[in-house]
Amino acid sequence: MSSRVRVAVAQINCTVGDLEGNGKRILDMAAQAAAAGADLLLTPELSITGYPPEDLLLRRSFYAATDRALSDLAARLLQFSELRVIVGHPHAREGQRFNAASVLHQGMVTGTYCKHDLPNYDVFDERRYFTPDNRPLVIDVRGTRFGINICEDTWFPYAPECAASSGAQVLLVLNASPFHVGKQPQRFATMRANVSRFRLPLVYANLVGGQDELVFDGASFVLDADGQLTQMAQQFSEQLMLVDFVDGAPMTATVDEQGSEEAQVYAALKLGVHDYLGKNGFPGALLGLSGGIDSALTLAVAVDALGADKVRAVMMPSQYTADISWIDSREMVGTLGVRYDELPIKPVFDGFLAALATEFRGLPWDTTEENIQARIRGTLLMALSNKHGAIVLTTGNKSEMAVGYCTLYGDMAGGFAVIKDIRKTLVYRLARYRNSIGAVIPERIITRAPSAELRPNQTDQDSLPDYEVLDAIIEHYMERGATAAEIVAAGFVEADVRQVLLLIRVNEYKRRQAPIGIRVTHRGFGRDWRYPVTNRFRDES
Repeated sequence: MSSRVRVAVAQINCTVGDLEGNGKRILDMAAQAAAAGADLLLTPELSITGYPPEDLLLRRSFYAATDRALSDLAARLLQFSELRVIVGHPHAREGQRFNAASVLHQGMVTGTYCKHDLPNYDVFDERRYFTPDNRPLVIDVRGTRFGINICEDTWFPYAPECAASSGAQVLLVLNASPFHVGKQPQRFATMRANVSRFRLPLVYANLVGGQDELVFDGASFVLDADGQLTQMAQQFSEQLMLVDFVDGAPMTATVDEQGSEEAQVYAALKLGVHDYLGKNGFPGALLGLSGGIDSALTLAVAVDALGADKVRAVMMPSQYTADISWIDSREMVGTLGVRYDELPIKPVFDGFLAALATEFRGLPWDTTEENIQARIRGTLLMALSNKHGAIVLTTGNKSEMAVGYCTLYGDMAGGFAVIKDIRKTLVYRLARYRNSIGAVIPERIITRAPSAELRPNQTDQDSLPDYEVLDAIIEHYMERGATAAEIVAAGFVEADVRQVLLLIRVNEYKRRQAPIGIRVTHRGFGRDWRYPVTNRFRDES
């Protein structure tokens, strides 16, 4: 007689520390799974607590609260007596801490697996919190034997091999794998290398949602014993995915296709904004609209993420603001239907210059006066934020953050940096992508030369290489780890390379004071960029 098992994958959006809310999400998915005839429900990594809990994991009270939440969930799942639910949670045992997954069945914890391979690179630092374990767990469900692994376990062959050696026919993997461009093909390749080699079909349950600077994209999937994709869930949305196994082999079902790179990045930005504001209780967002492409893209993302009624745009023109900046800004807010206000800064700027006249007498105009204008705008936005409760979204991109083309306490002032990990060339591509869905960004904003408009006839390229060159150097150095000599050997002008690397180094102090922002590359200026501010090393080779 053949063995038939239905596995449900709960691709859910958890919030760190919301033990009650996360438990309710799991319970709701369990009800749907039971109604669909599932025998087993698989949830993501640390689904009870959300991921990553960071230094909450160093507090004893956090484990006590998690244990209570796990026991309560087990009791509430008793109503689905035939359903086994695999839940991720931190686990304290014998004075050590583990990243664990427990099987809940008939009101009890019937087995617990603890993660073996602990990631300690990029945005991960699990060795700070957890101890590795090496005991496999295999459970029998209607004659099919399922092994359990957790995320990083399957990025190496040891844990999958242990599961296979212990009799597993199928591998269930709980994941909290954050998104970055190109991540899904990397997941497929790694699973095939480390799991398919043991002829194990695999069910990969991934977290979805925004958590501070990280965005989890879901896209849970199933591979058969040959490593062929047989099923994949939606990206960037919650879903219950049902997987049918016959004699340990997964049946082919729906594969939700992923969009273009621009589509994926735009969806990640939307989800990141939506969840950062929603999970932290902000009633809305406001931003400074300049007539430039960065603020235009940020506004489009914010409106798509939150709705026009929760977004406010503020234009703060100076005597250097071009007429087309006014015109294009007014056109865009009219299209989107957001609240829009104009607060001219010239009277305030004149007051600053009058107050500093004695100090500045005989000295030439320079970036000091330019930065005053940016800081006036930052002060006005923060005042509106304080008065009305909306969070200020900053509009600086990764190219600017890399080379310090931004003003402390000016355009860097705010609570969340939407496009902080988006290089300028990608900003343009995302603007084109958004307009392909529906034209909201005026064409002239996309085609005009970028300018901070802090002095007459200013453009970004007055002091920086062309953005195609700048972004390529940033990618080589910051994201790929290339040396100056290697970048020059790749065909770039040495003077440009030296200038960009110098600017990256000397502006670390600015980046340390910038708001967190959404990570979409495998290396952003945040959790996975940890260079010292005080630093005399020169990467000359």
